Amino acid sequence: MNIFSRFFKIGQAETHAVIDQLENPIRMTEQGIRDMKVDLDKSLQALAEVKAMTIRAKNDTHTYQHQVTDYEKKAILLLKKAEAGEMESTEADRLATEALTKKEQAQQQVSRLTEEYKKYEASVQQLESNIRTLRSNISKWENELRTLTARMKVSSATKTMNKQLAKIDSSSTVSMLERMKEKVEQEEALAASYGEIANESKSVDEEIDKALDHKPGQASKSLEDLKKRMGLSQNPAE
Repeated sequence: MNIFSRFFKIGQAETHAVIDQLENPIRMTEQGIRDMKVDLDKSLQALAEVKAMTIRAKNDTHTYQHQVTDYEKKAILLLKKAEAGEMESTEADRLATEALTKKEQAQQQVSRLTEEYKKYEASVQQLESNIRTLRSNISKWENELRTLTARMKVSSATKTMNKQLAKIDSSSTVSMLERMKEKVEQEEALAASYGEIANESKSVDEEIDKALDHKPGQASKSLEDLKKRMGLSQNPAE
């Protein structure tokens, strides 16, 4: 294999590794959950900011509403002073007009802030709905991840076991056991052979020892005595 083929094989292996990583459902689910948690954090931050603006708009509305009431009261008091002769009518009218102008400006602020408050409230409701959905999805996918992880472990273990079972006829372990069995049978046969040889040698030795240590029995002695009394004890060939 030349250097270019080696580079190609390395690049191919790395590409497959990247594809396997991209297609790993557990990693993809984990990344999806992390992304949703980032979105949740952003939504919570946005909700806090919008709620702060809602509170500010509500407080400002109350402030300007108080000014509307206050300026109207001041205008009435000025007119009453003029009517009672406590101040010039012209001056009272001028100041009452200024007070009513301030009242009108405050009323405009009340109207503007009321509209803003309504918009902020709608945004708060929308954000809270999004947050509830995100939290629900995160909880759902975390449960899915736990189930998927457990299933992946079971399937991986099952695949490994089935792979071993599929290769059991040609595996090195079985081949080694077969060779060991053959070796044991060979050793047993060799031991039996040595045993037979040992028995044969022992039998020859016993025959030799028996021939050398032969002693006539009682019947043979009685026969010799009988021949002697009959005069047949001598060997006819002598």
